[in-house]
Amino acid sequence: MDKIKRIEELVKNLNEYAYEYYVLSNIKVSDKEYDELYYELVSLEKETNYILPYSPTQRVGDIVLPEFKKYTHKAKLWSLDKAQTVEELTEWHNRNVKFVNEYNKVNTEKLPELKYVVTKKFDGLTLNLSYNEEGIMITAATRGTGFIGEDVTAQAKTIKSIPLKLNTKDFFEIHGEAIMTKEAFDKYNLTAETPLKNLRNGAAGALRNLNVRETAKRNLSAFFYDVGYNEGEGFKSYIEMLDFIKQKGFPVDDYIKLCTSIDEIEKEIEYIENIRFDLNYDIDGIVIAIDDIKTRELLGNTIKFPKWAIAYKFEAQETTTKLLEVEWNVGRSGRVAPTAILEPVDLGGVTVKRATLNNMDDIKRKGVKLGATVLVRRSNDVIPEIMGVTEDSLEDAQEIPLPTVCPACGGHLIQEGVHIFCENTLSCKPQMVKTIVHFASREAMNIEGFSEKTAEQLFEKLDIKAISDLYKLETQYDNLLTLEKFGPKKAQNLLNAIENSKVCKLPAFIYALSIPNVGVKTAKDLCSRFKSLENLKNAKFEELIEVSDVGDIVAKSIVEFFKEERAIVTINELLILGVKPEYEEVEVKENPFEGKTVVVTGSLVNYSRTSIKEKLESLGAKVAGSVSKKTDYVIAGEAAGSKYEKAKTLEIKILSEEEFEGMLNG
Repeated sequence: MDKIKRIEELVKNLNEYAYEYYVLSNIKVSDKEYDELYYELVSLEKETNYILPYSPTQRVGDIVLPEFKKYTHKAKLWSLDKAQTVEELTEWHNRNVKFVNEYNKVNTEKLPELKYVVTKKFDGLTLNLSYNEEGIMITAATRGTGFIGEDVTAQAKTIKSIPLKLNTKDFFEIHGEAIMTKEAFDKYNLTAETPLKNLRNGAAGALRNLNVRETAKRNLSAFFYDVGYNEGEGFKSYIEMLDFIKQKGFPVDDYIKLCTSIDEIEKEIEYIENIRFDLNYDIDGIVIAIDDIKTRELLGNTIKFPKWAIAYKFEAQETTTKLLEVEWNVGRSGRVAPTAILEPVDLGGVTVKRATLNNMDDIKRKGVKLGATVLVRRSNDVIPEIMGVTEDSLEDAQEIPLPTVCPACGGHLIQEGVHIFCENTLSCKPQMVKTIVHFASREAMNIEGFSEKTAEQLFEKLDIKAISDLYKLETQYDNLLTLEKFGPKKAQNLLNAIENSKVCKLPAFIYALSIPNVGVKTAKDLCSRFKSLENLKNAKFEELIEVSDVGDIVAKSIVEFFKEERAIVTINELLILGVKPEYEEVEVKENPFEGKTVVVTGSLVNYSRTSIKEKLESLGAKVAGSVSKKTDYVIAGEAAGSKYEKAKTLEIKILSEEEFEGMLNG
């Protein structure tokens, strides 16, 4: 037999054997037979230098990478809102019921009755895999920010249950969780120079290790549960999506339950809590997601979470340790908050040295004192919190003193409600540094090359004490050169970035102002309603609460912000210095794409996948994931794949990016 054909045959057979063994738990050949075939493949690849990207030999991980590269996800990887009581789940369920009922009252096409899919919440590290039109895994990335993760393709290939090639004709991304089993954990620790503390850190540390050989040693596993981006046919339900994931050969957990009521969900919570510690991997809760995809799409997302899913978190782990001292820190709003410094203690495999105390009222309510033995709880993988004290440790404990002056600048402190604030807003370093960094951030004024270190130096050495001072730096080029790690190029790049930020979008400007309780999404919603900075400044409380997701607290924050003389002075100074916040009204004009079905394939120059979808939808078009006889247009970019060929076969109008823009402007 031809050596190349033999290589292809061996790769095909060995991958099938691996799938049967690692995913289906079926043994089709003995270890000895597998090894003989594997080493035959290794020998032939070495002899011919012909190595398929999905060959099992590519799972060995015999490399050390120089660095992690960034990967931009095709669709955002959302985190989940969390509940820890059945009451919170009930509130979430009731909101869903209300939405479906209100929708069905005014629409002829009804949404189905709510069904929820319940699955385990794995305690590992999120993986996002990309497969091209030939079915080859081309990228594996961590979740990262949800938009941009780290490329861990070489590391992920060491997970033997992940298919390196599958049967597909459409590009898609699939999310899963890389985990470490108890068996793999124990085996690794038998010979490890530094034993692992827990399963989650074992998995996360393995995937974020540049030495891929070390990753391979940990023998990770994975479960998959979501197709986040798909250029093929869409799904009508989550169950259909999970069936697709199984059919493509991905490992899927056996536990998948359909529920129609909170009572049924509560029974599943009880069941999973009872078997939790019998599993050979860690979970920290369950995930409850709406089954119907159309209902999901209509419900949409908040700025952080999808509204159609929620995680029920099991009771957090707790331990006790000694409170050594309390450290007071200043935030961006000027709030001075206490942090507990603890005698180091292990909690769930993590060494805990600090914990949240919230405020003095919280401290008094919990009876927390210096020198006392405190109960520390680590919940939802966030900073641990002190929950209380042991009574027998209070005899020699001391009261926690309130700070009399700002711990950062020595300024006067005032108390507002349960919180303490530093009044020195102009020269209190932590406040101003955090405010400037926020103002310059990507989702705000997007001043490239800006960092906290830069903000600190500008504050300390160039007397930048307000966000408006940034736009006066153009006269301080020579002074910029005196800053640490600032040469002519970096100094000029910073000045250029500041100058370029002057023309900005109104929502970004509103977000940059640090109005309490106003995030990115709220800023966009406010601008959609009020259209201009002047209108928003003059908006009344009653008008503000009419805006989607703006409640009493947010509305009050906005009204009070624009009453502050300091805020108005800063805004006016920014405008005088040339900052031009502009609001772009999105209008659906009569155009050739209104009411049409459009498919996009390949890489475009001026649009990302998300932005071209948003653009087409703003024109009144329906964006589809696959080409059919109902498709009106296909917009084809560079490296267009099977969709392009199918469009030609069906004689559907194919547009280049230039032709698309020409039709818009024509």
